[in-house]
Amino acid sequence: MTSDTPRTLAEALSRGSVVLDGGMSNQLESAGHDLSDALWSARLLAERPEAVVEAHLAYFEAGADVAITAGYQATFEGFAQRGIPRDEAAELIGLSVALAREAAGRARAKGVARPLWVAASVGPYGAMLADGSEYRGRYGLSVEELERFHRPRLEVLAAAGPDVLALETVPDADEARALLRGVRGLGVPAWLSYSVAGDRTRAGQPLEEAFALAADADEVIAVGVNCCAPEDVDGAVATAARVTGKPVVVYPNSGEAWDARARSWTGRSTFTAEQVTGWQRTGARLIGGCCRVGPDAIAGITRTLKPA
Repeated sequence: MTSDTPRTLAEALSRGSVVLDGGMSNQLESAGHDLSDALWSARLLAERPEAVVEAHLAYFEAGADVAITAGYQATFEGFAQRGIPRDEAAELIGLSVALAREAAGRARAKGVARPLWVAASVGPYGAMLADGSEYRGRYGLSVEELERFHRPRLEVLAAAGPDVLALETVPDADEARALLRGVRGLGVPAWLSYSVAGDRTRAGQPLEEAFALAADADEVIAVGVNCCAPEDVDGAVATAARVTGKPVVVYPNSGEAWDARARSWTGRSTFTAEQVTGWQRTGARLIGGCCRVGPDAIAGITRTLKPA
């Protein structure tokens, strides 16, 4: 790395596009791991941490600059339901960051010279419920109750030293308010990413209002969408850029649909690496994929955004 190498992710975003990784769950499943448990990929933090490192490494080698940790469903409450005590749960939540760091170290040892960043995944309250609630929001909890749920995990993740906190797959503007309160004073930047349907959050709020919540949040370095259909991205990028003036983060699903009752994906993939050119032109700077988007697609995004 040279003296002009960006020292922070925010600085890298100010210079150009940054490539995110793809779906953690599909990469683990493709390696033969069963994720049917309610803890989903978070179960492997305890049982197969090496598998998580290998999944991150596959994305770094495909060209990703940022690894999103396997902590999406890693919560104190979720682990408690499996009989895991609070101190051990805290260790597992922090481990999600350490495993991504280990993968970055292995990538560098194998010759990857570019800066590599770690984003600590902070999934929504509904992810802990494991019943599809993260695609609906409106849990019947107040903003204060949601903040009390999120803040302890945010504190543990911040102490683990990620480059950024990924407040992701947020279905509801009320939960976004809670998360934005929760990151205050932690000393770690964050991005806020909604799960959307058309021009609204999954809970039905207009995106213009939802994005506006982050416009004046100093902790937030990017705002956008993830875990949505690729065709919902264009309008969201334009709205996020206009309303917040911040770099936009986008990482949609493959285009297939999740059936929460059957716990399986249906439909066909509509995601193509070429779509990212339009997203970039509209204001997206942090671009990757979510569920069902694997290393091959991330390699395609890298070739599109960084043809050199």
